[in-house]
Amino acid sequence: MKIAFVGKGGSGKTTLSSLFIRHLATTTSPVMAVDADINQHLGAALGLDEEEAASLPAMGARLSLIKNYLRGSNPRITGAETMIKTTPPGEGSRLLRLREDNPVYDACARRVALDDGEVRLMATGPFTEADLGVACYHSKVGAVELCLNHLADGRDEYVVVDMTAGSDSFASGMFTRFDMTFLVAEPTRKGVSVYRQYKEYARDFGVALKVVGNKVQGQDDIDFLREETGEDFLVPFGQSDWVRAMEKGRPARFDTLEEPNRAALRTLRATVDASYGRRDWERFTRQTVHFHLKNAKSWGNERTGADLAAQVDPAFVLREGGTATLRGSREASAATAQPA
Repeated sequence: MKIAFVGKGGSGKTTLSSLFIRHLATTTSPVMAVDADINQHLGAALGLDEEEAASLPAMGARLSLIKNYLRGSNPRITGAETMIKTTPPGEGSRLLRLREDNPVYDACARRVALDDGEVRLMATGPFTEADLGVACYHSKVGAVELCLNHLADGRDEYVVVDMTAGSDSFASGMFTRFDMTFLVAEPTRKGVSVYRQYKEYARDFGVALKVVGNKVQGQDDIDFLREETGEDFLVPFGQSDWVRAMEKGRPARFDTLEEPNRAALRTLRATVDASYGRRDWERFTRQTVHFHLKNAKSWGNERTGADLAAQVDPAFVLREGGTATLRGSREASAATAQPA
């Protein structure tokens, strides 16, 4: 199950994503945490010290390795240099699974021990001095999008992505990659403004979106969020002494987190698990192709010097744990034409 945490800068999305990751780690399910925010604070929120967080391998710096591995023996991809962030898998591509070891995880993921379990952590990597003034952060996030496009995850397997703040994730199709998107909103007008943007942008793509209220101090705050976000409002997260101690670098054991906030995390997981029955791999594949063709036409063909539309395998549908094929040329043609 793929989960995104989004919200405006300062909303607390990194804090809440780290708490949800800790909550999932108390189970026996495999958990992959991904820091896709330009500020790169997820490692620290999971308890790494500054040196440990800074030493995390950057996915953006290992993009060639990721491309070469995922390319596999796909005959439609002539070389890793022609792969872009939206390149879809096809026959011969290597897929990623959470219950495995592979060269991508070996190079990009580090195991992080938590109170009652362990997670793998990957990070896009921060801006470097060489990037300033010449690079776009979306080029680093592209490594995450490419991996999500090739991820054949299943029930009780969790990938939690702390996304970049605001509506920047709409610069690509990555916002459609998730089974559930939790938008973290403070009970203020500015806090819900990103929700309105996200709701509008995602409307035509079947994005499952729920609002998690953060820094909620009372019923008036809850009422405000319900009025502003309607049925998308899921649960409030209140003030927390545990979080305050964690932010000071002195976290207590996770099982001492306040019960109302632990109950909120249980609600988040139940919401994610309930979305499993609504998974639609054919739509996921159609949207992958839709955004790939859009990016190819906009900049990819010129950048690579190749016709990237030729990378699309019209008979391929990504499935949980493997692949399947569409039946008939009419269905295959429809798969390359429909975004949602």
